[in-house]
Parts: sequence; structure tokens; C-alpha cells
Amino acid sequence: MAYILRFRKLFFLEPVNYSSSDQPKTDEKKSNETPNVESENQGAVSQVLEGNPKRKKQNKQPKEWRRMDSCCWIIGYMCTTWWLLLFLFHCLPGNLPGLKVPEPPGSRLKREGLTALHPIVLVPGIVTGGLELWEGKPCYDGLFRRRLWGGSFTEIFKRPTCWLEHLSLDNETGLDPPGIRIRAVPGLVAADYFAPGYFVWAILIENLARIGYEGKNMYMAAYDWRLSFQNTEIRDQTLSRLKSKIELMYVTNGNKKVVVVPHSMGVIYFLHFLKWVESPPPIGGGGGLGWCAKHIKAIMNIGPAFLGVPKAVSNILSAESKDVAFMRAMAPGLLDSEFLGFQTLEHVMRVSRTWDSIISLIPKGGETIWGNLDWSPEEGHVCDSAKKKYNNGKNENNSEGGTSFRVQELTKYGRIISFGKASSDLPSSHLPVLGSEEFVHGDSSPNSYSSCGNVWTEYNEMSQESIQKIAENKAYTVRTLLHLLHFIAPKMMKRAETHFSHGIADDLDDPKYNHYKYWSNPLETKLPDAPDMEIYCLYGVGIPTERSYVYKLSPPGRCKTIPLQIDSSAEGSDNGCLKGGVYFADGDESVPVLSAGFMCAKGWKGKTRFNPSGIATYIREYEHKPPASLLEGRGLESGAHVDIMGNVALIEDILRVAAGVSGAELGGDRIHSDIKKMSEKINIRL
Repeated sequence: MAYILRFRKLFFLEPVNYSSSDQPKTDEKKSNETPNVESENQGAVSQVLEGNPKRKKQNKQPKEWRRMDSCCWIIGYMCTTWWLLLFLFHCLPGNLPGLKVPEPPGSRLKREGLTALHPIVLVPGIVTGGLELWEGKPCYDGLFRRRLWGGSFTEIFKRPTCWLEHLSLDNETGLDPPGIRIRAVPGLVAADYFAPGYFVWAILIENLARIGYEGKNMYMAAYDWRLSFQNTEIRDQTLSRLKSKIELMYVTNGNKKVVVVPHSMGVIYFLHFLKWVESPPPIGGGGGLGWCAKHIKAIMNIGPAFLGVPKAVSNILSAESKDVAFMRAMAPGLLDSEFLGFQTLEHVMRVSRTWDSIISLIPKGGETIWGNLDWSPEEGHVCDSAKKKYNNGKNENNSEGGTSFRVQELTKYGRIISFGKASSDLPSSHLPVLGSEEFVHGDSSPNSYSSCGNVWTEYNEMSQESIQKIAENKAYTVRTLLHLLHFIAPKMMKRAETHFSHGIADDLDDPKYNHYKYWSNPLETKLPDAPDMEIYCLYGVGIPTERSYVYKLSPPGRCKTIPLQIDSSAEGSDNGCLKGGVYFADGDESVPVLSAGFMCAKGWKGKTRFNPSGIATYIREYEHKPPASLLEGRGLESGAHVDIMGNVALIEDILRVAAGVSGAELGGDRIHSDIKKMSEKINIRL
């Protein structure tokens, strides 16, 4: 095209250049004094052909390079590279080395004769389920049944404050605010993709379809993950609809029992359902003591958060995790700049503290499970690199099938929150003893961390003296942490007390445990009387996972309404567990091995007071292996909390059990971590 334009230019525009010798001086003077139209036209043509020297001079001036220009260039390069790779992937022959797509496990198992047998129920976890608008404020007119969560997220950028207002729940009731109704998206599309191109359940659904599953024998039990578990029944009758759907699938599929596959928080949500369905109305579903034994074949828990996750603690304290803390340290202006005034973390805290589901993920079992100031079950882990530990082939397997660790430095994981690195290392005798008097509010006058953007959090009601008192050289275990949370988030914890409990039952036959607030805690409730049912704990290992934190007071500033933050400058030794203010243990990046595997490894193993009928339990761990290339996407052998849903080995295990294979026929336990050794260190009455 450029050559054609140049060719046309030669024919239609002929440049005429005049030198000073070709024109008389009188003409030059005359032209300067009395310019005519013709000379102006010639000058214009000359400027077009030769270029305006003034314009050239202006163009040569260096343009001021802004940060926004850098962002635009980076995004442009990333998009161009992505489209180029996508183009090459579809254009190059599929039989080239490295480009051949592996055969899906569903196709391979179908060729082996595997077919759909037991109906499947999928239970999504926190955050991954879509939410849509049914009634809203005037700022959301015209968006009826549009997704506000789990879609393109364009509404965040169009009207962020309106979006946050609609995702918030009532701070007193934990239900809908007046004039707003947000409901879970129904059907398989509720959680197949979290966002365009980012799968959650889609790969598993596709492989189930390859062996014969469809709408009549596969169901997504979507629910509003923001609510407490009992409130999903009070507001939406979600538990009743799940009970009816399981009964219908059982009858219409030849009285075949159902295989339930929950993920993450969906695991403890379904644990709540197991107790609810057998309890008498009006508090329960009225199914009777034999309902689970009749209708459920197996529960295959993916990434189970049975005993909670430390991430929930950092979310309540400062709306942070390791990634947010790192971003805050590298680019503080992006999240809490006084100049920009985004106050992103303040908004996140204000909204998330209205979600009761966060409370369900607070660590359960107290110091017995998670350790005290001097002891924790993970004591003795090597933390130089979980990836190196699993993938370099230098493991020393112990007699129980786990991995033995050489002690590099003693990490006191039981101190789940430490203010200052010294508090996480000092002997417990050098730390102050925390009593109830530590958690008494002082002067309620506004603190020095008041907001310039008027973003209210519960910290606004605390004095600076109270905040400093709880932070100075203190270390908190899971036991004292609950007192701290009541102190800094009283409204949230007041709601929590009516819906959740985090202890260990002394006597499970005590009538008080018939209350629904105990049903999602596996240490305060019994499994149903269903000896033929099977329970699986399926989770990834080999990824550094947040276990405890080093905190500090935020620098005083007029826009700081969150006075606490992770101390990202706190670092351990080169092969230590402390990185960027976070102590890491083994897990799937979100859930530590201790929370995911303890109940299947010990709490429910054989006949125990938590498992009186002796339901068989199996642990299936999946070693994390990152993708070998960009063309592999998020990895076929990933053990990450969400990416594991595309793990080929996990999908194969689920398909085989759905087709009728038992846990023993599947191969029983498959353990790569130290979950057995950890469980032996926990002294709990069974």
C-alpha cells in the first residue's frame, strides 16, 4: 500500500522549489509586503511537499512520558503477544512436538468402557459462584438479572460505589439491605467460569459429559456464598431445594445414590447440609436419620477448608493477603494513596465484613489443632521451597508414605498473628500474658487514622490508644485471636456468634450441639449414620500457603482508616518460612494441609466420636506441577486451590467414583505430605 501511494504522489503532485537566485529581490520584497492568494497557495503546497519546518521543529520536541503511557504500552504488548501466540497455536500443525493437546481424561475413560452411573451434585465454594441483580437502587436501573459478580466485572469500572453498595449485606441482620436483592445465578453456568477464559468447574463438567452426564443427572447447587449457611435457607430455601433435587435425581436415575463434589467453602456448607437434612423442622429439613445413608454414595471434597484458613484472619484484620501486602509495599499509591484517594482496602473491608461466610473460614479447633505460643503440628518443616521439596526427586519418604523434613529453623506457627518480627521468634516467657482486660475499649473518640474519603470501618470507633495497646509486641494464638476479632470487629463477630462456632466439643451428645451454629464445624458435630457412604479429601500439596502473619501499625495519615497491615519488610533466612511478613507452610496456596487433611487422616479415620458409624475416609493428594509451557494454560497437574479443578488425575478420580468405583478400588490413600505426622502430634480425644 505504501508503494502505491508514493506512485500516485509522483503523478498528481509535482514539487516546485525556488532558490533565492531564481527570484529577483524586488519580487521577494514585494511578496513580503503584499502577499497574494497565489503565493499563499504555493506556500501551502510547498509545506505539504517539503514539510512545515516549524511543525518539524515542534514534532522533534521530546514529549513528556507519563506513567499512564507506560501502562498502555505494557497492556498493548501483552495483548499483542497473546493474540500472536493464539494465532500460532491455531495455525501450526497439531502434530508438532509440544503442540499436541493431551487427550481429555473423559474421552480416554469412555474408551475404556466407563459410563455415567451415579448422579452428580456440584457445590461451589466462596467467591466462585455468580450473583445477579433482581432489585436495586436507581444507579443500577436497566440491569435486571445482569451479573454483578462472576462475569465480565465491567460494572466495577463503570460505577464502583454503586457496585459495592449492592454487594454489601445488612450489617445487623446479615441479609439484604432495603431495596436491594442480589441472588445466585442458577444452573451449571453459575460457576463453570469465574470470568471469561478463567475456568472453575467447566473442565470437570466437560469431562463428565464425555462419559454420559447431562442436565438430568448433573446439578450445580448454587447458593449466595455471602450469607451464613442457615441464612441461605431462611432467605432462599437453598437447602430445601438441594434436598429435593437430590431426592429427585435418586428416583429418576434408577435409585442410584448421588455423588456430591463440593469445593473449598462448599465443603463445610455441605457438612452443614448433612446435619440440617436429618434434623427435625423447623430448624432442619426433616429427612430423618437414614436420609444420607439412602441418598448419598460418596462426598468428594476438593480443596476442603474443614478447619478454616488463616487467610480469613488477615482479611478481617486488614483486608490483605500475601499478594495484596506485596502490591501495597511495591505500589502503595495504588491502594491507599492520599493523593489518589482510592482507599481500595477500606472499601473491601467495609463490604467483606458484612459477609458472614468469611466467619465460617476462621480457624477452628483452637490451640489443640493450630498450636500455641511454643508449639504447632507443622514443627520441623523445611520452608526453602515447597516446589523443590516435592519436585526435585530428593524426598526421603517416611514409613507412613509422607515426606520427612530436615529442620532448618524452628517456626512458631501457633502465633498466627505477631506484631513485629521479634514477637514471632521470642520465647513465650518474654511475651506479655494476654487477659480479658487487654480487650476493653478505651476512649471512643475518633482516632488519628480518620478517613479523608469518609469510608467507614469499625476501626473508626476505636481510639489510637486502644489500637496501640493490642499491637505492642503482642503475639496471638487462635484462642486469643477470637478475643482480638471481637475487639476490632464487634458487629461482625456479634452476628457470627449466632451462626458459627470454632471450638471442640466435649460431649457431642449434649443437646446444645443440635443448634445450627455447630453444624459446619467438623469438631462439634457427628457425621450421619451412613456406614456405606465414603468421604474423600482431595487437595493439592507442594505450594507455599499462608499460615501465620507478622503485622505492624500503619503509618499515621489522614486517609488511613485501617491502622494495621502486614509487615512486608519482615523476612526470614534464605531457606526460612517467613517471606514478606507471611509465614508459609505446605498446602494448595489457600488452604494449609492441616486444615484440608486432618479430618480424613485422624478425626474421622475409623470409628470415632466424630464418625460413630465408621464411614470410610480417603486422602488423595496431588503434587503440584506448574505448566510446562504457555500453551498448557493453568496446568494439567496443578495443585493450586482453583486450578486443581483442571488437574487430570483429580478429574479421573471423580469420574471413576461417579461410575461406581469404590475408594479401595481407586487405590485408597495417596499421600505426599506430612499430614500423618502432623495428625499424630495433635492430642485430641477421639
